[in-house]
Amino acid sequence: MAEKSFKYVILGGGVAAGYAAREFAKQGVKPGELAIISKESVAPYERPALSKAYLFPECKSSDTSLHLKDNLSGFLVIVVLLLLVKLDFSLQVIKLTDFGVQGADSKNISYLREVDDADKLVEIIKQKKNGKVVIVGGGYIGLELSAVIKLNNLDVCMVYPEPWCMPRLFTAGIAAFYEGYYANKGIKIIKGTVAVGFTSDANGEVKEVKLKDGRVLEADIVVVGVGGRPLTGLFKGQVEEEKGGIKTDSSFKSSVPDVYAVGDVATFPMKIYNELRRVEHVDHARKSAEHAVKAIFASEGGKSFEEYDYLPFFYSRSFNLSWQFYGDNVGETVLFGDNSPTSENPKFGTYWIKEGKIVGVFLESGTPEENKAIAKVARVQPPAESLDQLAKEGLTFACKI
Repeated sequence: MAEKSFKYVILGGGVAAGYAAREFAKQGVKPGELAIISKESVAPYERPALSKAYLFPECKSSDTSLHLKDNLSGFLVIVVLLLLVKLDFSLQVIKLTDFGVQGADSKNISYLREVDDADKLVEIIKQKKNGKVVIVGGGYIGLELSAVIKLNNLDVCMVYPEPWCMPRLFTAGIAAFYEGYYANKGIKIIKGTVAVGFTSDANGEVKEVKLKDGRVLEADIVVVGVGGRPLTGLFKGQVEEEKGGIKTDSSFKSSVPDVYAVGDVATFPMKIYNELRRVEHVDHARKSAEHAVKAIFASEGGKSFEEYDYLPFFYSRSFNLSWQFYGDNVGETVLFGDNSPTSENPKFGTYWIKEGKIVGVFLESGTPEENKAIAKVARVQPPAESLDQLAKEGLTFACKI
């Protein structure tokens, strides 16, 4: 491949790359100065849409893009269908090799990572109307996929090894609501085991999923809805790492000059908790990318730039449900509200209390004003003098802060 030189290079084509590129444009990047290196053949786009409305065949034209072509016309070079195999910061050289096709799998086993995966899944859904679908995974992707595929009138079964869904964030009480709600929608849930193999028919299409506990599930489609891990292997021995990511300062600058890390690959100082953390969510991917680019231009102009002061924020939507969480899910918990899976209008939440202060809040079906209120509580961290009283007040407590 011929050598090309750019002032700024973004490695990866995900959400963070898109928001970084857009911020470069806002900051006045010149034509030919910026390149994105990605193995996808499209400009960066909003990946969360892939597990939601994008999977409805009639909504196939849903726009998941960040409109980069409009914002960056003439400014951006995208090097696509390439996989980065070697990176040498000391020489400031990036070596690329063509990306090869993965080994053959049973047909109709899908992995939802990129827009191409979503496009293939839409076609499979069209072909297998009223078929049986096994979703592997009980996290964000698994829950959102199960909902949208059920709404496509397919039979859905979720399989995950944990004792309840979303265990990294949800308490058992929160999870019980969503598992019950999904069950009432006709989704079967199998917990505490994993898929260990697949069998295919004469056409090479998957027909069964073998579970570790010995059960065998019929399947016309299998979707692996588990999240990925941060790709830091290329940087081993070249940048300082911590907690599974690349260690950065509050501007997302790594231990190597002129190299920044954002999104889920960055382990950064979380100011509100005074400790290093790594965050896996699209909200942080967007905000950290924009912050890093602003910091780069401030540094080039000889100016200082404010610290990244991030309040953890997670959210999801499925069926008629919509929840938000702010803060830290550590300490004791207080559940409040109507969390019955059979309720016509469920609305409930949870407070997390550590050392006498409320440090995190979860709310299902909140209004915009109520969601702002719980965010403020997580930021201010007011004292919780009585857990019983907090349970009685519920959302009213947050709205008073």
